[in-house]
Amino acid sequence: MSSTAAPARTAEPTPGPRLHPRSRTGTRPRTGQVPIFWLALLAAPVAAGANAPVLILPDMARSFGVATATATWMVTAFAWAMAAGTPLLAALLRRRGLKPLLRLSTAFVLGGTALVAVAPWLPVALAGRVAQSLGGAGLVAAAMNLAGSARRMGVISSGFGVLGAAGPLLGATLTDAVSWRLAFAVSAVAVLAVPAVARYARRTPPGEGRFDARGAALLIALATSLILLPSTPLPAAAAALVTGLLLALHIRRRPEGFVPVGLLRSPLFLISAALGVTLSTTYFTLLFTVPSLLQDRAGWSKGAIGTGQLVTLLVASALSWLLAAGSARLGRTAVRATLVAVGAAAVTLAVLADSGPLLLLAAGAAAFTATGANATLSVHAASAGPDSHRPTAIGLFALSYQLGGAFGPGITTLLVLG
Repeated sequence: MSSTAAPARTAEPTPGPRLHPRSRTGTRPRTGQVPIFWLALLAAPVAAGANAPVLILPDMARSFGVATATATWMVTAFAWAMAAGTPLLAALLRRRGLKPLLRLSTAFVLGGTALVAVAPWLPVALAGRVAQSLGGAGLVAAAMNLAGSARRMGVISSGFGVLGAAGPLLGATLTDAVSWRLAFAVSAVAVLAVPAVARYARRTPPGEGRFDARGAALLIALATSLILLPSTPLPAAAAALVTGLLLALHIRRRPEGFVPVGLLRSPLFLISAALGVTLSTTYFTLLFTVPSLLQDRAGWSKGAIGTGQLVTLLVASALSWLLAAGSARLGRTAVRATLVAVGAAAVTLAVLADSGPLLLLAAGAAAFTATGANATLSVHAASAGPDSHRPTAIGLFALSYQLGGAFGPGITTLLVLG
């Protein structure tokens, strides 16, 4: 569709009215020309909301009268909804356009935030977190589809990294000052960008063909089974095998459905998605594990841990933007090799290091790889198919990346909190 077609060309300094805020006829510019500040503001607060629980899980657990390990479901539910919601809402963008997506996502974010603020029991709070996450998934899908180039995607991913880095300390500060419930409201800041982004939206015709509801349901069931692997390995593995087989049979019957077979046959897309989920899992595991390691191995206080993580992850986010900005000159192979090497070093440091600075370096290396992967590999994945599949490719890549956000807390629960 026209709002997402040929995104890379919109970032090139070609002559003509597309470079200006308005064309010669006075119409609004193409959606690919949305100022990057608004796209970063639209997407990045979700990362702060996702990472806010890192240091306040015990406070949440006490509030609901549950174990700390049980409170991690607030994190897992958010990650599950992001993983499942991103391809669904990307499909809405493809078929209905930008404005319906923005309206629905805003309603989810605000409604979910209100629900978490008043929830008396953990299940009610989980429902609110799911709604928040679905809304955030829609806003992220919109921002990623409107970015258009690795450099602009790098700004969005760096914003993710910066606010994600601030999330743990911000969550702890708001919890100490007011309540942990206020810490979960920070993701609602993203709706401030919605009016500005909506002004750049053009009216887009509905997509052709029927929505592949069965394919979408099977994909969500598969993602849910995979997310449950750390907590219930055998039932989740069995469910994943069954739903994976059913999804494969469905794709054969409907190759242009919710999961286009052309993307699954593209090595570029498959490699990008596989690296995305691997590096994301490493990052989210260390994000939740390193604070406990700093406390146990180095004797750091909660305030020192939050400050140290903040500085480390801010530096990692800045470095990941440099990688994204130079990715076109480096080439795909060099970018992948850099991400894999730094990711392996992060895991090695986390396992072997005893000192605080080295543990922080492990967290920073993991953040660099995850943020850099989101910026560069998402562009690779989007280019793996025709322009009409771009929103779908970005949505499926984001699903693979967000699976790491669910795997990480589950692995942490097994390694540390369990």
